[in-house]
Amino acid sequence: MRTDPSPALPWAPRRTLAPAIMLLSLLSACASIPEGRPPGTTQPPSSSGGQSPTVPPPPPRQPPPPPTAGFRTPQVLNLPGLEQVIGRNTADLTRLFGNPRLDVREEDMRKLQFSGDACVLDVFLYPMRPNAEPTATYVEARRASDGQDVDRVACANALRRR
Repeated sequence: MRTDPSPALPWAPRRTLAPAIMLLSLLSACASIPEGRPPGTTQPPSSSGGQSPTVPPPPPRQPPPPPTAGFRTPQVLNLPGLEQVIGRNTADLTRLFGNPRLDVREEDMRKLQFSGDACVLDVFLYPMRPNAEPTATYVEARRASDGQDVDRVACANALRRR
């Protein structure tokens, strides 16, 4: 019977065996495990050249529905204090605020931008019925200096011609 503590593996000392086993167990956790396949599918063909069934193609996708044709009535901002702006046409707004700094048209929508030292006011105009003249339906306001939102009514009042 041997009394000397000899290593279990002659090529590896005992003190390095434990860290090696821990390292191998950590690395084995990194190995990927193939996910289960949905019912009705098969394994991909093997690289050994053997024939195996192929995966059926996915069902065809439904095309997106066509855009809704026709006119959509816009939502109108109902905010007390903006009665002098909401519902007005371009000519009325120009009389109220002066010439717009920007006048952007996109299909039947129009955006007028009025600016001053205090703020910038964006007024969005949409027709209320098909082929009608666009009128103001929505307003946004921000500081001219840093673009932070400001009170819309206060901005409209600050930009009004006196």
